[in-house]
Amino acid sequence: MNKFEAVILLSPDLTSDLITNEDNSFAKIIEKNNGKIISKEDWGIKNLSYNIQNYKKAFYIFYQIEANGSIFQSIKKNLTQNEKILRHLFVKVEDHQQLPTKMIDNEEK
Repeated sequence: MNKFEAVILLSPDLTSDLITNEDNSFAKIIEKNNGKIISKEDWGIKNLSYNIQNYKKAFYIFYQIEANGSIFQSIKKNLTQNEKILRHLFVKVEDHQQLPTKMIDNEEK
């Protein structure tokens, strides 16, 4: 199993219930494809560097995942078709970084 880190940007129009539903559906997609979510962090709503679909902000969720690299084709297809997800990014890593991430550390200071 390879290690990946993922960030998903969700529409700022979503309620907390819809964000939870999207989070759960992402977890189900990963598990359905024999992947495993090691941990996750909710980074909250943040400003975007540039507008995406006329949005200036988005909800950020960070995941640490273990999976085979071949599953991401079907996962990316599902994420791309979901209108509530503005962007997604998967990065293969050697080792997962320790949590909390710097994004959380910066908020606490």
